Amino acid sequence: MAGLERREWVRVWDPLVRVAHGVLVLGFAIAWLTEGKPAWLHEWAGYAVAATVALRVAWGIAGPREARFASFVVRPSAALTYLRQLLALRAPRHLGHSPAGGIMVVALLASLAATTATGIAYLGASRDRGPLAPLLGAEAARLQAEAAARDETRIRRPARWLKQVHDAAAEITLLLVIAHVGGVALASFAHRENLPRAMVTGYKQAPDA
Repeated sequence: MAGLERREWVRVWDPLVRVAHGVLVLGFAIAWLTEGKPAWLHEWAGYAVAATVALRVAWGIAGPREARFASFVVRPSAALTYLRQLLALRAPRHLGHSPAGGIMVVALLASLAATTATGIAYLGASRDRGPLAPLLGAEAARLQAEAAARDETRIRRPARWLKQVHDAAAEITLLLVIAHVGGVALASFAHRENLPRAMVTGYKQAPDA
């Protein structure tokens, strides 16, 4: 531990990465806990997450080195190797994202994108609200009117499958979040460093010389 304390502190995570991380955590937590009640809070939490995912993807292409996907996205085999080493508490320390952490970043961004995209589509198709309402809301109304004109007892609701996909994507995201938290806790223990604090401050201790 004495050696760790003598290390210099270096900035790893830039402000945009840290703020985006916080918004995604808070936004998903609010959307999950509200479950649509009140609807406006659930919807705006979803919009915040969607906008932040888009921004983080753009930053992963044009941002500084540690934020770019090219610096931490690796082959799945490399991530599995790292996970095995981590479980044995023998994994090498990484200043930025570890191989498993990089895969998790991509998985979380993809699942959050799927969750918010289907949520926005469902909102437009079922309630005629949101940015997709002019397209999906009008289409839903047309299908309903055609079904009523034919006196069909089975209601055609294009929003039904969107709701099912949205719920499934949210469940997958929650499972990924749980796995992510567990991985961060294990890596913090294995490397004797506070990774959540590093994401808040942006600083980590430099590697050994």
